[in-house]
Amino acid sequence: MTRLSFGRKFFLTFDYILLSILALLCLLPLVNVLAISFSSSTAATANIVKFWPVDFNLKSYTYALSKPEFSDAYWVTIKRVLIGTPINVILTMLVAYPLSKDDRLFRWRKYYSWVFIFTMLFNGGLIPWYMTIKTLGLIDTFWALVLPGAVPVFSVILLLNFFRGIPKEIEEAALIDGCTHWRILWRIFLPLSAPAIATITLFALVGHWNSWFDGLILMNKTEHYPLQSYLQTLVISFDLKIMNVKEAELLSQINNRTLKASQIFLAALPIMLTYPFLQKYFMKGIVMGSVKG
Repeated sequence: MTRLSFGRKFFLTFDYILLSILALLCLLPLVNVLAISFSSSTAATANIVKFWPVDFNLKSYTYALSKPEFSDAYWVTIKRVLIGTPINVILTMLVAYPLSKDDRLFRWRKYYSWVFIFTMLFNGGLIPWYMTIKTLGLIDTFWALVLPGAVPVFSVILLLNFFRGIPKEIEEAALIDGCTHWRILWRIFLPLSAPAIATITLFALVGHWNSWFDGLILMNKTEHYPLQSYLQTLVISFDLKIMNVKEAELLSQINNRTLKASQIFLAALPIMLTYPFLQKYFMKGIVMGSVKG
């Protein structure tokens, strides 16, 4: 077994300490939000809650989950993720596969590639984007949250570079055996590209879950808002006039700060539970999909 030099040991020790500190700095704000959500209104108002709940209670979560607006927004976001993520992944695969071929197989590959790259660098602006969606009749519909971003260009570039790293001999052998390009894509390329597929799936999932601006712009009714758009309206304004007597009584026992903290944590929880299962593919997919020519 090779012994590490003093310099190498020092570097690894310093690296672990630095990364641990950075991880802790990223984690502490979330712990603080969680502690506030479980604390009493008095403790939150007095600003004495740090990283552990003070006067532990679940009243903020009870109130948040009892509001139909929160439940409706949660369902819109879940539906958006369940429908929008497969659309993103499937269209990304269908675009990346032909663009990963050599020029002799796809003569205009470079031109099509530059068309997609151009959209990453330049866009028509907010008003033309809105007018296009309005002309298509998608305003205040669920599909306005899914279709405008159906083909994420960054994911296309990531996946096509991963496809180009697959040995060409495998594809040539499949073509000799009579496989069509559809069969090669579904039976060979996709099983070999599990890390890249998991990575673009994670990108699509997180993107749909965290998106809020399109909901505010494209939805006319608050019941059509996705979760993040609804939370944004809560942060900006908090209307006491629309509450019934029961809600007002429950709100008197909690605090606006604890309520917002509980809703923020409820919104972040699904991503926190999903990411660990895809994380092992994340770095491999990013690295192998970004270094190919």
